[in-house]
Amino acid sequence: MVDGEVRAELAAFLKSRRNRLSPTAFGLPSGPGRRAPGLRREEVAALSGIGLTWYTCLEQGKDIQVSAAFLDNLARGLRFSEAEREHLFALAEHRRPPPSGLLMPAQQDRGLQVLLDSISNPAYARNSRFDVSTWNAANTEMFGDFASIPPAERNVIRLIFLRSYHRRSMPEWQADAPALLARFRVNLGLAPDKAPFFSLVNELTDLCPEFRSLWADYEVSSPGEGATHFHSRRHGDQHFRHHLLMPETWPDLRIVIFIPGQAPSCPSISVRPGPS
Repeated sequence: MVDGEVRAELAAFLKSRRNRLSPTAFGLPSGPGRRAPGLRREEVAALSGIGLTWYTCLEQGKDIQVSAAFLDNLARGLRFSEAEREHLFALAEHRRPPPSGLLMPAQQDRGLQVLLDSISNPAYARNSRFDVSTWNAANTEMFGDFASIPPAERNVIRLIFLRSYHRRSMPEWQADAPALLARFRVNLGLAPDKAPFFSLVNELTDLCPEFRSLWADYEVSSPGEGATHFHSRRHGDQHFRHHLLMPETWPDLRIVIFIPGQAPSCPSISVRPGPS
């Protein structure tokens, strides 16, 4: 009964959004020949690049399964807001949608920096491709200053494979690097836009034999907290537990926080980058 009610809710939601869109906004003719306001089903299908039969079944509340790519195309075709996109996935797949992209809007910078600055432990923010956007003073003090690294190179995967400093600072690099890469592969699979991921993979495949070998293993793993072992001439051996937080306002971001203390029972993975 509940499943039927959810499908009916999805059907009503899609129909309401279709009816509110003006044909002229899409360069389509409007006039007395239209029996209902808004777009026709065939127009939604064409604008979204999806099959008319599948869309019709979905809007009629029939019990069908569609892919995440289908729903993303539909959300773009109907010009959904991020909230509407999340609601579509919640009704159709009973889950949150995958991150909508790798964008880090400039307007988030100040709010995110204030948030990180309020954390006394080392912390930084990255997106699903492991590009680092923001960090706090404690992270700089412990691991080095990201500001000394060109923005295009502030990527955790790139740093641990291409910069000798990171290999020297990771006593368990042979275990940590494959584990981090396995998480990166999961994120690639979830990403709506995979081009930036494959661009990084192609670059590292050409430049680093270790990356090329590990990437060919096709390992995957789930994200989460774990243990980090770090070594530097300045601080010596340091052990942390790291935790990942996902801000609701920026769902593609992960805030990584390092809490001092050895935690041998946790799976080990070093995820802290820093400059050479």
